[in-house]
Amino acid sequence: TDKILGTKQGAIGFLTFNNPEKLNAISPEMTQAAAAVIDDFAADPAVRVVVLKGAGSKAFVSGGDISKYEGNRATPEQIAAYTKITAGFRTSLRGIGKPTIAMIRGWCLGGGLAIALNCDLRICSEDAQFGVPAARLGIGYSAESLGQLIELAGPSIAKEILFTARRYTAYEAHRIGLVNHVLQATMLEAFVNTYAETMANNAPLSILSAKRV
Repeated sequence: TDKILGTKQGAIGFLTFNNPEKLNAISPEMTQAAAAVIDDFAADPAVRVVVLKGAGSKAFVSGGDISKYEGNRATPEQIAAYTKITAGFRTSLRGIGKPTIAMIRGWCLGGGLAIALNCDLRICSEDAQFGVPAARLGIGYSAESLGQLIELAGPSIAKEILFTARRYTAYEAHRIGLVNHVLQATMLEAFVNTYAETMANNAPLSILSAKRV
């Protein structure tokens, strides 16, 4: 799909969510394509670091494409199939033996935050916004989907994020441990590229060992 782009620049693989007209909302088809890109990066020894980003400046991923929900999440069977697809992508992302960085501008909400939390590092611009609007949409998440949120933020903060369904600023997200660094928007890409190159120059088996532990 042209809504998921995979490119390689030296030792860095870039996965771009390319649906800016919908603030990079992700559909099941996009999720499957994204998993294929991650699997390709995993199999390529020349790729040492993977960076995920959203097209444009308004969103990393604003969540699931709710226009697809009626056709994909209307019955228990459809929900199970939808969950299997999205969980498959997250599993590939978590399991890749290479550092993964979510480079975040703008909205990072719901399913978008789930993707970012399954990356090793999250680096965002000052205009980034984070949240899980499930309580306003009547959506529930499984333990697997919430595991990374609880691991990073702790149970109390995770409950606050889920119960209030409010949006958090970049600096709030940094304070509660959701992101590693906050940059000015004009500095974000250069910072992430330098960060990725630093890791690409390190011993890949040492990094793989650390990830597995």
